[in-house]
Amino acid sequence: MNLRAIGMGLAFALMWSSAFTSARVIVAYAPPVASLSLRFLVSGVLGVGIALALGQTFRLTRAQWRATIIFGVCQNALYLGLNFVAMQWVEASLASIIASTMPLMVALAGWVVFREKLPLLGIIGLVMGVAGVALIMGARIEAGVDRTGLALCLLGAAALTVATLSVRGASSGGNVMMIVGLQMLVGSACLAVTAVLFEPFHIVWSWQLIVAFVYTTLIPGLAATWVWFTLVNQIGTIKASTFHFLNPFFGVAIAAALLGEKLGPLDVIGVVVIAAGILAVQMSKQPQIAPPPSGSD
Repeated sequence: MNLRAIGMGLAFALMWSSAFTSARVIVAYAPPVASLSLRFLVSGVLGVGIALALGQTFRLTRAQWRATIIFGVCQNALYLGLNFVAMQWVEASLASIIASTMPLMVALAGWVVFREKLPLLGIIGLVMGVAGVALIMGARIEAGVDRTGLALCLLGAAALTVATLSVRGASSGGNVMMIVGLQMLVGSACLAVTAVLFEPFHIVWSWQLIVAFVYTTLIPGLAATWVWFTLVNQIGTIKASTFHFLNPFFGVAIAAALLGEKLGPLDVIGVVVIAAGILAVQMSKQPQIAPPPSGSD
């Protein structure tokens, strides 16, 4: 992994983790589903426009179209939609911690559903991840966390897992920025229907709402998604997912710094354990390099 890939991975983790804090601000002033639909509409139009300016086209392969639609529905409409709704009642730090367990869910799905071989280090990582989540959830439930919001975050993480499993097909074959724009438009359309049918529309205008919306649209929305697809295309899903172990740290740190959210000792321990588990799982998936043959031919 070269320095450019490392820089992109760090940038992605930071941008991705910051989205929970800005989303928490947005839902305090505006309806969550409608706000997210508008965000994806703006990001999608910008993404498609940039792609056309770069000479990219709508001519995607069948696998790319399938993966783009799945990614748009599962990540944008389901994962982010459920999280935006949930953050009316739960803190940004908790939502980020739950979402950051996605690599563990991907590894578990590969092991249980797809019968992929998981080394001992990966199994240890899964156990550590589950233990870390249980530690945090136990402390939060005892403190009176909203159960509905917690359930929505967990469902969102499961949807993100499905989206991640579809990334490989979407990131190969070029047209990366076009794919980024199109999957956002897919999410926007799904969320718009939901907002019209089920959500009351009420906005309290403020500079905090405007700044949070613009930031979420351009940075975690457009830039982070492009960086993720590009990183996966360069180094593969397994290596790129290694950077997810930073998300629990970044997520809680940003929420604490900007929103003043408090973290207890069990939260801190749980974050460290989850991050270590994610790192162990990803390291267990790294291909082993065979030693050079001894002697001479």
